[in-house]
Amino acid sequence: MNILLIGAAGTLGRALHTTLRERGHRVLTVGRTSGDLRHDLTDPEQIATLYEAAGPLDAVVSAAGEVPYKPLSEMTPTDWRSAFTGKVLPQIELVRQGLPHVAERGSFTLITGIPVREPVRTGTAAALANGAVEAFVRAAAVEIAPRRINAVSPNVFTESLPDFGAYFPGMGSVDLTDVAQAYIRSIEGAQTGRVYEL
Repeated sequence: MNILLIGAAGTLGRALHTTLRERGHRVLTVGRTSGDLRHDLTDPEQIATLYEAAGPLDAVVSAAGEVPYKPLSEMTPTDWRSAFTGKVLPQIELVRQGLPHVAERGSFTLITGIPVREPVRTGTAAALANGAVEAFVRAAAVEIAPRRINAVSPNVFTESLPDFGAYFPGMGSVDLTDVAQAYIRSIEGAQTGRVYEL
Protein backbone atom coordinates (compact mmCIF):
# COMPACT_ATOMS: atom_id res chain seq x y z
CA MET A 1 0.00 0.00 0.00
CA ASN A 2 0.93 3.65 -0.42
CA ILE A 3 0.60 5.11 3.07
CA LEU A 4 0.82 8.72 4.20
CA LEU A 5 2.17 8.85 7.77
CA ILE A 6 1.58 12.07 9.70
CA GLY A 7 3.86 12.72 12.68
CA ALA A 8 6.51 10.27 11.58
CA ALA A 9 9.24 11.91 13.67
CA GLY A 10 7.48 11.38 16.99
CA THR A 11 7.82 8.41 19.34
CA LEU A 12 4.79 6.64 17.91
CA GLY A 13 5.45 7.79 14.36
CA ARG A 14 8.93 6.25 14.32
CA ALA A 15 7.57 2.92 15.57
CA LEU A 16 4.79 2.98 12.98
CA HIS A 17 7.21 3.84 10.19
CA THR A 18 9.36 0.84 11.04
CA THR A 19 6.40 -1.53 11.37
CA LEU A 20 4.76 -0.42 8.13
CA ARG A 21 8.00 -0.67 6.16
CA GLU A 22 8.64 -4.15 7.57
CA ARG A 23 5.21 -5.19 6.30
CA GLY A 24 6.16 -4.11 2.79
CA HIS A 25 4.23 -0.86 2.56
CA ARG A 26 5.51 2.26 0.85
CA VAL A 27 5.46 4.99 3.51
CA LEU A 28 5.52 8.70 2.79
CA THR A 29 6.42 10.56 5.97
CA VAL A 30 5.07 13.99 6.94
CA GLY A 31 6.14 16.45 9.61
CA ARG A 32 6.47 20.16 10.23
CA THR A 33 10.25 20.16 10.16
CA SER A 34 11.23 16.67 8.99
CA GLY A 35 9.98 13.92 6.72
CA ASP A 36 9.54 13.31 3.01
CA LEU A 37 6.95 16.09 2.94
CA ARG A 38 7.02 19.06 5.33
CA HIS A 39 3.75 20.75 6.12
CA ASP A 40 2.02 22.38 9.08
CA LEU A 41 -1.30 20.54 9.24
CA THR A 42 -2.92 23.18 11.43
CA ASP A 43 -3.20 25.13 8.15
CA PRO A 44 -5.90 23.67 5.87
CA GLU A 45 -4.18 25.14 2.81
CA GLN A 46 -1.04 23.18 3.62
CA ILE A 47 -3.11 20.00 3.88
CA ALA A 48 -4.33 20.64 0.33
CA THR A 49 -0.75 21.14 -0.83
CA LEU A 50 0.27 17.97 0.99
CA TYR A 51 -2.27 15.84 -0.84
CA GLU A 52 -1.28 17.31 -4.19
CA ALA A 53 2.34 16.35 -3.51
CA ALA A 54 1.58 12.90 -2.11
CA GLY A 55 -0.23 11.43 -5.11
CA PRO A 56 -2.66 8.48 -4.96
CA LEU A 57 -2.89 6.83 -1.53
CA ASP A 58 -4.28 3.67 0.01
CA ALA A 59 -4.18 4.86 3.62
CA VAL A 60 -3.68 8.00 5.68
CA VAL A 61 -2.30 7.48 9.17
CA SER A 62 -2.17 10.15 11.85
CA ALA A 63 0.18 9.86 14.82
CA ALA A 64 0.26 13.53 15.75
CA GLY A 65 -1.74 16.06 17.70
CA GLU A 66 -1.07 18.66 20.36
CA VAL A 67 -3.23 19.75 23.29
CA PRO A 68 -2.45 21.89 26.35
CA TYR A 69 -2.23 20.19 29.75
CA LYS A 70 -3.16 22.76 32.40
CA PRO A 71 -5.39 22.93 35.49
CA LEU A 72 -8.96 23.73 34.52
CA SER A 73 -8.87 26.96 36.55
CA GLU A 74 -5.94 28.15 34.43
CA MET A 75 -7.37 27.27 31.03
CA THR A 76 -8.13 30.23 28.79
CA PRO A 77 -10.30 30.52 25.68
CA THR A 78 -7.07 30.41 23.68
CA ASP A 79 -6.12 27.12 25.33
CA TRP A 80 -9.46 25.53 24.42
CA ARG A 81 -9.10 26.69 20.84
CA SER A 82 -5.55 25.35 20.69
CA ALA A 83 -6.82 21.88 21.67
CA PHE A 84 -9.06 21.95 18.61
CA THR A 85 -6.57 23.53 16.24
CA GLY A 86 -3.80 21.23 17.45
CA LYS A 87 -5.54 17.85 17.44
CA VAL A 88 -9.14 17.89 16.24
CA LEU A 89 -9.35 20.13 13.18
CA PRO A 90 -6.15 18.90 11.47
CA GLN A 91 -7.35 15.29 11.65
CA ILE A 92 -10.83 16.22 10.42
CA GLU A 93 -9.28 18.10 7.50
CA LEU A 94 -7.02 15.14 6.71
CA VAL A 95 -10.14 13.09 6.16
CA ARG A 96 -12.29 15.72 4.45
CA GLN A 97 -9.60 16.79 2.00
CA GLY A 98 -8.22 13.27 1.67
CA LEU A 99 -11.36 11.63 0.29
CA PRO A 100 -10.54 12.33 -3.39
CA HIS A 101 -6.95 11.16 -2.90
CA VAL A 102 -7.52 7.88 -1.05
CA ALA A 103 -8.46 4.70 -2.91
CA GLU A 104 -12.12 3.74 -2.90
CA ARG A 105 -11.50 1.00 -0.35
CA GLY A 106 -8.69 2.83 1.41
CA SER A 107 -8.64 3.97 5.02
CA PHE A 108 -7.93 6.73 7.50
CA THR A 109 -6.57 6.02 10.99
CA LEU A 110 -6.64 8.87 13.51
CA ILE A 111 -5.13 9.22 16.99
CA THR A 112 -6.87 9.98 20.30
CA GLY A 113 -5.74 8.91 23.78
CA ILE A 114 -6.57 7.65 27.24
CA PRO A 115 -7.80 10.95 28.80
CA VAL A 116 -11.11 10.59 26.93
CA ARG A 117 -11.96 7.50 29.00
CA GLU A 118 -9.73 7.92 32.08
CA PRO A 119 -9.60 11.61 33.04
CA VAL A 120 -6.44 12.93 34.65
CA ARG A 121 -5.59 16.19 36.39
CA THR A 122 -4.75 18.94 33.88
CA GLY A 123 -6.24 16.79 31.09
CA THR A 124 -9.61 18.42 30.40
CA ALA A 125 -8.53 19.79 27.01
CA ALA A 126 -7.09 16.42 26.03
CA ALA A 127 -10.28 14.63 27.05
CA LEU A 128 -12.38 17.12 25.08
CA ALA A 129 -10.23 16.93 21.95
CA ASN A 130 -9.96 13.16 21.99
CA GLY A 131 -13.70 12.79 22.51
CA ALA A 132 -14.36 15.05 19.55
CA VAL A 133 -12.08 13.00 17.29
CA GLU A 134 -13.73 9.75 18.38
CA ALA A 135 -17.23 11.13 17.75
CA PHE A 136 -16.10 12.30 14.32
CA VAL A 137 -14.71 8.86 13.47
CA ARG A 138 -17.98 7.13 14.30
CA ALA A 139 -20.05 9.64 12.34
CA ALA A 140 -17.72 9.89 9.35
CA ALA A 141 -17.68 6.10 8.92
CA VAL A 142 -21.34 6.27 7.92
CA GLU A 143 -20.65 8.81 5.16
CA ILE A 144 -17.33 7.84 3.61
CA ALA A 145 -17.97 4.14 2.89
CA PRO A 146 -16.58 2.13 1.21
CA ARG A 147 -13.53 4.02 2.50
CA ARG A 148 -12.92 3.19 6.14
CA ILE A 149 -12.02 5.27 9.19
CA ASN A 150 -10.92 4.25 12.70
CA ALA A 151 -9.09 5.75 15.65
CA VAL A 152 -6.42 4.37 17.96
CA SER A 153 -6.73 5.47 21.61
CA PRO A 154 -3.59 4.40 23.50
CA ASN A 155 -2.57 4.64 27.11
CA VAL A 156 0.75 6.30 27.89
CA PHE A 157 3.53 4.45 26.06
CA THR A 158 5.71 2.18 28.18
CA GLU A 159 8.71 3.70 26.42
CA SER A 160 7.59 7.19 27.53
CA LEU A 161 6.93 6.42 31.20
CA PRO A 162 10.08 8.23 32.42
CA ASP A 163 8.79 11.46 30.89
CA PHE A 164 5.01 11.16 31.23
CA GLY A 165 4.19 8.40 33.70
CA ALA A 166 3.63 10.84 36.58
CA TYR A 167 0.71 12.40 34.69
CA PHE A 168 -1.11 9.03 34.53
CA PRO A 169 -0.77 7.53 38.04
CA GLY A 170 -1.85 3.93 38.42
CA MET A 171 -2.99 3.60 34.80
CA GLY A 172 -0.29 1.26 33.59
CA SER A 173 1.07 1.67 30.09
CA VAL A 174 1.07 0.14 26.62
CA ASP A 175 4.06 -0.94 24.54
CA LEU A 176 4.57 0.79 21.21
CA THR A 177 4.55 -2.60 19.47
CA ASP A 178 0.96 -3.13 20.66
CA VAL A 179 -0.10 0.33 19.52
CA ALA A 180 1.45 -0.33 16.11
CA GLN A 181 -0.58 -3.54 15.83
CA ALA A 182 -3.79 -1.57 16.40
CA TYR A 183 -2.82 0.66 13.49
CA ILE A 184 -2.15 -2.41 11.33
CA ARG A 185 -5.60 -3.72 12.26
CA SER A 186 -7.12 -0.46 11.09
CA ILE A 187 -5.07 -0.16 7.91
CA GLU A 188 -5.10 -3.74 6.69
CA GLY A 189 -8.35 -4.96 8.24
CA ALA A 190 -11.99 -4.48 7.31
CA GLN A 191 -13.47 -2.63 10.29
CA THR A 192 -14.69 0.95 10.21
CA GLY A 193 -16.05 3.43 12.74
CA ARG A 194 -14.06 1.74 15.50
CA VAL A 195 -11.97 3.19 18.35
CA TYR A 196 -9.22 0.77 19.33
CA GLU A 197 -8.55 1.31 23.04
CA LEU A 198 -5.22 0.12 24.42
